[in-house]
Amino acid sequence: MSNAELIKYWFGSAQQDWNTTQVLLESHRYMHALFFCHLTLEKTLKGIIARKEKTPPITHDLLLLAELANIELSIEQAQLLSDVNAFNIRARYDDYKNSFYKRATVSYAKKYIEKVNKFKIWLKKQ
Repeated sequence: MSNAELIKYWFGSAQQDWNTTQVLLESHRYMHALFFCHLTLEKTLKGIIARKEKTPPITHDLLLLAELANIELSIEQAQLLSDVNAFNIRARYDDYKNSFYKRATVSYAKKYIEKVNKFKIWLKKQ
């Protein structure tokens, strides 16, 4: 796969995951919508890394990916990525699911989805 194809893959896959986030939100699957927010940011960051002619690592850590992409984050942005990192872990592992499910209310999900969307738009300009 050429680097151009890899970049297209990461950004295209991120957009598909963002679309899935919206469908999950509309169907009241808030925990899963938040998990797809994580996937969206992970793949967007990997696309940025690939665009810099680097191979994206096999990791789900958004803060590490932002660092490897040479993205300078504000304190608020770093906190957002830290928060969204937890969506990946809590949505995947059964021992975290119950507590996360209770916290993933409509207002909680909408708040983070809006924050992720703003950050995603900002990332695309980088």
